[in-house]
Amino acid sequence: MKKRMALAVIYGTIIMLLFAANGSAQTTKQTEKLNQVWLGYLNQTRFSNKWGMWADLHLRTKENFFDNYSVSILRAGITYYVTDATKLTAGYAYVSIYPGDNHKGITQPEHRPWQQVQWHTKYGKKRMMQWIRLEEKYRRKILNDSTLADGYSFNWKLRYNIWYEIPFSKNGPLPKTWSFILNDEAHVNFGKQVVNNYFDQNRFFAGFKYQLNNEMNVQFGYTNVFQQLSAGNRYKSINGARIFLFHNVDLRKTKNKTVK
Repeated sequence: MKKRMALAVIYGTIIMLLFAANGSAQTTKQTEKLNQVWLGYLNQTRFSNKWGMWADLHLRTKENFFDNYSVSILRAGITYYVTDATKLTAGYAYVSIYPGDNHKGITQPEHRPWQQVQWHTKYGKKRMMQWIRLEEKYRRKILNDSTLADGYSFNWKLRYNIWYEIPFSKNGPLPKTWSFILNDEAHVNFGKQVVNNYFDQNRFFAGFKYQLNNEMNVQFGYTNVFQQLSAGNRYKSINGARIFLFHNVDLRKTKNKTVK
């Protein structure tokens, strides 16, 4: 009962955020529409019953699917396994924001310490994964189009991600089988420097997963990102193709592995 109530609160929060985003979108006159490609490699490696590692790499194009780059991310962390289904991770990410509107001749760096709780749930052959992530964002200030300024702007970001898998195979997500994937992630900003965009963005994904083998799968499909920018009256609406390669490695000896 407590788990159901907690999930109801989370889902209700997401729905309210989506309605807020939709309402804002209807009143804005400055929405930039972009077509992008999002590429990612995500790795979770388990060293023992209690400890593991998280690493992911991302590269996103800027517009017209293949014109220039917008963002790259290098992220790593150390994971503690509370149980096989629940894990805690803390780490650091380095973000490169490639030349944009207010820094046309320079790449803007950003540092992001982060903490996360992630949990998995099974419903027969279906799978659900959720995580809540807290990020501390230190973004380098901009002096002009081609020069970085001293110091950093700072804000907190809270992210909630829910991922749902429906396997086509009657035996579940086995190697050489396909699944249908739904994924939604809501971002909320907070902190002294956040004035107009407490709601940051919502990311929706629908696509397919192909399980290559016991350790690797590829997920590809359509993603839509609706983002409110810091000015408050400016928004981005991104339609994109997303291709992620997931790599899950278990280095424990077979006798020490537990069945999930």
